[in-house]
Amino acid sequence: MLDQHNYERIESAIHFLQDQAVTHPDLEQIARHVHLSPTHFQRLFTDWAGVSPKQMLQFLRSSYAKQVLASKGTIFDATESLNLSSTSRLHDLFIRLEAMTPAEYKAGGAGLTIAWEEVDTRFGRALIASTSIGICHIGFCQPGIEERMNLQAKFPRATFQFGKPELHQPAIRWLQEDFSPLNTIKLHVRGTDFQVKVWEALLKIPLGELTTYGDLAHQINHPKASRAVGTAIGDNPIAYLIPCHRVIRSSGIIGDYRWGSTRKTLLIGWEAAQVNR
Repeated sequence: MLDQHNYERIESAIHFLQDQAVTHPDLEQIARHVHLSPTHFQRLFTDWAGVSPKQMLQFLRSSYAKQVLASKGTIFDATESLNLSSTSRLHDLFIRLEAMTPAEYKAGGAGLTIAWEEVDTRFGRALIASTSIGICHIGFCQPGIEERMNLQAKFPRATFQFGKPELHQPAIRWLQEDFSPLNTIKLHVRGTDFQVKVWEALLKIPLGELTTYGDLAHQINHPKASRAVGTAIGDNPIAYLIPCHRVIRSSGIIGDYRWGSTRKTLLIGWEAAQVNR
């Protein structure tokens, strides 16, 4: 398990690879950028990604994303044919999403007590929070941005307390890439009916797959609502477990991400590495 400092080195290396992709930097150049020896950096990166920096760069290029989109067609049509024991279906099978009622939505969290904590994950430090029903927020912490302020803005009338409730544990294990035991993870989200439809559709995107905003709009029977779908994706309150990072532009460009475009690239590249070993 990587600590935050090492994750930041990986993130910086990925950012450097993206900026210098045309020049094809070698291992020594990348390692120098993050102030490590080539041997130390290679070991650190491979421990994190499971592949070498050079192999990861192949997954980060837009040509790879285009290839994934073209080879899979509309991924939602193929989902039901997948082996149910496959890790590619874990999100669909073991995450249960419950939306707050319209009255709860309008109340802004009044009457709710929300427990929160920060944890180290494979993709950096994250804030995780829950009501008594389930996880209501997972957000990656970013320099200069107070993630707890984002949480409080969603629930302005709730009571917040620091804590480590047991229902956080299955989600934390997933964030730390421990997919067993496969306890159901309960989510308790605050959103409009449209947003919840989008988030439920996101749960059906398998590990290592990508889709587009347009395809997602078709999936929820709103084919002309690509822009609204993009807005709902941007409002996703549960990082990684509701995998909004798997939605990209039809051109193959990774695009924006609520918790940083470099982190989105890392998430996509890491998942590609897991399914292409």
